[in-house]
Amino acid sequence: MTEHTGHATGTGAAGRTAKTALTPPTHTAPPARFSHGVRKGNILQVAGQVGFLPAEEGRPPTPAGPTLREQTLQTLANVKAILTEGGASWDDVMMIRVYLTDVAHFPELNELYNAYFDEQGLTQPPAARTTVYVGLPPGLLIEIDALAVLD
Repeated sequence: MTEHTGHATGTGAAGRTAKTALTPPTHTAPPARFSHGVRKGNILQVAGQVGFLPAEEGRPPTPAGPTLREQTLQTLANVKAILTEGGASWDDVMMIRVYLTDVAHFPELNELYNAYFDEQGLTQPPAARTTVYVGLPPGLLIEIDALAVLD
């Protein structure tokens, strides 16, 4: 499978806006036929990201650590890398969906989330939804996806 990166600026067949798959250099190629993110026109969808450390040649995907804090901060960094690759920022994000594996993590997640976006200088937070989901691979505690609309 070939992944390519960059901005979707042209038009495809019949004058339609091109769809561009996004894989930042910090990410490994997905294990199946999907993209880490896709931009079409002014819409950018970031696929569900987890707290894997930046990719290194010869090292399998590795969680940032065993704690919710480590994984959440890395997951947010991974989402941001895809936003950046697609020409977007957190200010362009309209919706964030968070999937946790344990309902007991809600209070800590809220603290981490608020502190992170304060550091990012985000003044208009996106809509958000958090769901408890038990289907993540063993050891992973959080997954986040995002939808951005660019001006």
